[in-house]
Amino acid sequence: MPKLDFSEEDQAAIVAQVRDYFLTEFELDVGRFEAEAMLEFFAKEIGAHFYNRGLYDAQAVITNQIEVINDAIYQLEQTPGK
Repeated sequence: MPKLDFSEEDQAAIVAQVRDYFLTEFELDVGRFEAEAMLEFFAKEIGAHFYNRGLYDAQAVITNQIEVINDAIYQLEQTPGK
């Protein structure tokens, strides 16, 4: 299984959320080991989709900010004197 790059505290918090979710939504008492395995599975199988979406969203923000900066620079242009 791939090693997740979460701190022990973050991973414990995520595992607790997984366990709480299954208990609340499905009335299934999932153990820590099973929740960790689910986390590893989701990270391996679908994590890249969420990661890539985050990259696309960040790229869109940067692109928008570059357009704002370009507009601001354009507004600073001066007409050569006649």
